[in-house]
Amino acid sequence: MDVAVEAPVVQQHIGLKRTVRAYIALTKPRVIELLLVTTAPVMILAQGGIPNLWLVLATLVGGALSAGSAGAFNCYIDRDIDRVMKRTSSRPLVTGELSDRQALIFAWVLGIGSILWLGLLVNWLSAALSLAAILIYVVLYTMVLKRRTPQNIVWGGAAGCVPVLIGWSAVTNSLGWAPLILFGVVFLWTPPHYWPLSMRYRDDYSSASVPMLGVVRGRMIVGLQVVLYAWATVACSLLLIPVAHMGIVYTATAVLAGAWFLYESHRLYSMAIRHGKVSPMRVFHSSITYLTVLFVAVGVDPLVPFFRF
Repeated sequence: MDVAVEAPVVQQHIGLKRTVRAYIALTKPRVIELLLVTTAPVMILAQGGIPNLWLVLATLVGGALSAGSAGAFNCYIDRDIDRVMKRTSSRPLVTGELSDRQALIFAWVLGIGSILWLGLLVNWLSAALSLAAILIYVVLYTMVLKRRTPQNIVWGGAAGCVPVLIGWSAVTNSLGWAPLILFGVVFLWTPPHYWPLSMRYRDDYSSASVPMLGVVRGRMIVGLQVVLYAWATVACSLLLIPVAHMGIVYTATAVLAGAWFLYESHRLYSMAIRHGKVSPMRVFHSSITYLTVLFVAVGVDPLVPFFRF
């Protein structure tokens, strides 16, 4: 679907403070925060304790640069639809705080910098995974899938799962079943996390001709898909217990937090069936809390034996 390209935005002349804030906004900091939350705990699990703190810092900085690069490329490529959608109307390329050229150079610098940083300070497997994440998000999701299919966030969302692999590979310089299961958790979690957002901003996405599931399908279908993926997410999270020999902290958290996530998902579907007032953002925020709590448990569980007397 094509989106009408509006006249270029005239760049504003702003001070240093606003310029820095604009560059930071390009990186989508809230997304970076969530990605880092899934990285550090996996490093603890891979180590079976606290890894070298310099390694943790280097990995988190490299991951932030990588995610920031992907976010900046996304803002550059999607600047036409960002000008149409109210939700994205305050982004720097829409307001004119930064020029298209500045954003593109910034994205390339962050991307190349992240790969070199991880390769030289962590290992080249982590650097390769960082490159893969950028390519999946920028090319597969933003350029290929986003404007063509409602399955965009399903396959394009794989980019958000890669930090789990980077965290594990940073410690072990290898991959294994445990990080692959956690990759699956984030992969399956992404649709029920994002589809409620597409319900909330249905008119926005529709005006920009972006075929998110909330645009091309009714509330009942979206609600059902949220439920199915939520069940798959929780089931996948439980696979980690026997594979990684997880203890009571992770087991209890996966069960209880998973039950809450399922409740919120079923509640959304139930409200959609009754044609009542749907609160998709409640599921959206609940999904963030669920993933955060689950991965905190991933990091805490291996440390429990160290506190036994």
